[in-house]
Amino acid sequence: MRMKLTGTLLRAANLLDRVIERIGRVTGWFALALVLVMSFNVLLRYLFRTGSVAMQELEWHLMAPVCMLGLSYAILKDGHVLVDIFYGRLSERWKRIIDFVSAVLVVAVVFILLKLSIPYVLQSYSIGEKSPDPGGLTHRWVLKAMLPVGFALLLVQSFAAMLRALVPVIDPNIAVKPASHAV
Repeated sequence: MRMKLTGTLLRAANLLDRVIERIGRVTGWFALALVLVMSFNVLLRYLFRTGSVAMQELEWHLMAPVCMLGLSYAILKDGHVLVDIFYGRLSERWKRIIDFVSAVLVVAVVFILLKLSIPYVLQSYSIGEKSPDPGGLTHRWVLKAMLPVGFALLLVQSFAAMLRALVPVIDPNIAVKPASHAV
């Protein structure tokens, strides 16, 4: 029974990881677009002594998806900061417990952030918020919508990490690969 449950948990975690992996690839294209727009803006400014407010604001509109979509991908690939001064000295049993508890706490915090960010975007949408600068971009709510989208993806990845951390708690004989090796 435990083997079936742990297998199901690992399959679910791996499925969620694959979703985040694909999102990470899309994020890479946003990063490339950001580099191209920034390069174009620099060329306009220094070679032609001109610029565009809309093109400068486009940098922000591209930076938002890079940051918010890339966050869950960074967690998937273990690209986050890990401080293990004490963790490295703990027994495997305590490491498993800490991994699970921290994953549960992250899921809870990210859920709260997701819930709080939605009214912020809805307010921006309802008032038709746009750039206050002449020649700036309209639809500022699209930029702000990256907050709940990013938090939702982080919630998905954190939930996958929680499932993966739960497996060795259920069955200590199962060694679980880190998320970055499971995809």
